[in-house]
Amino acid sequence: MGKRITSQKRGRGTRRYIAPSHRFFAKAKHKSLDKDRNYFGKVVEIAHSVSHSSPIAIIKYDDGEIGHIIAPEGIGVGDIIYSGKTNEIKTGNTLQLSEIPDGTLIYNIESKAGDGGKFVRASGTFAKVLSKTGNKVKILMPSRKEVDFNSSCRATVGIVSGGGRLEKPFIKAGNRWHAMRARGRLYPITSAVAMNAVEHPFGSGRGRHMGKPSVAPRHAPPGRKVGQVRARRTGRIR
Repeated sequence: MGKRITSQKRGRGTRRYIAPSHRFFAKAKHKSLDKDRNYFGKVVEIAHSVSHSSPIAIIKYDDGEIGHIIAPEGIGVGDIIYSGKTNEIKTGNTLQLSEIPDGTLIYNIESKAGDGGKFVRASGTFAKVLSKTGNKVKILMPSRKEVDFNSSCRATVGIVSGGGRLEKPFIKAGNRWHAMRARGRLYPITSAVAMNAVEHPFGSGRGRHMGKPSVAPRHAPPGRKVGQVRARRTGRIR
């Protein structure tokens, strides 16, 4: 008797595959945009968040609001940061891309003005402002790809803290399990070719070999559509 393969179970959406968002610390985003003024705030705490790969800085703004931002490298408790349309180019300050000079390192870039930041948020990452043309700003992303953003989008100056996170080994599988479980991710994951034939299309007793093409049929049902789904081509490029 076979069983549901991982892709089927993930699609069913049981608790194993749902992130425990009720345990998450807070949403890290820019302060709400007000075109009439700039805000400043004081860093009151640097906190750990299981839902983020970097520390979170808790900010108390001058209007009394408590905000949370992704902490950049070099920031500390008691520092003053600014958020608005235009500010000083200083680590931790948030301002529009149109006001950031070329060559500046930034992170937490908005995809559209006012959404709080969507890009470059992982620990140790940063992007670089390359050039400005009209209302477009060209940004060099961590992937080394150049992307155009609207000049009214905001970003924070600096590099995301926690860059050495991956240098510390987990040591034990249990530590890795708890780290993955905190974000609703499956661990450990068994290789498909290591399974039995009744448990996965690629499983067999012929060793670690699929025994069939890795490209799934176009109209294969869930459970059979595994491997390279609708690959444009396979084999060596000659």
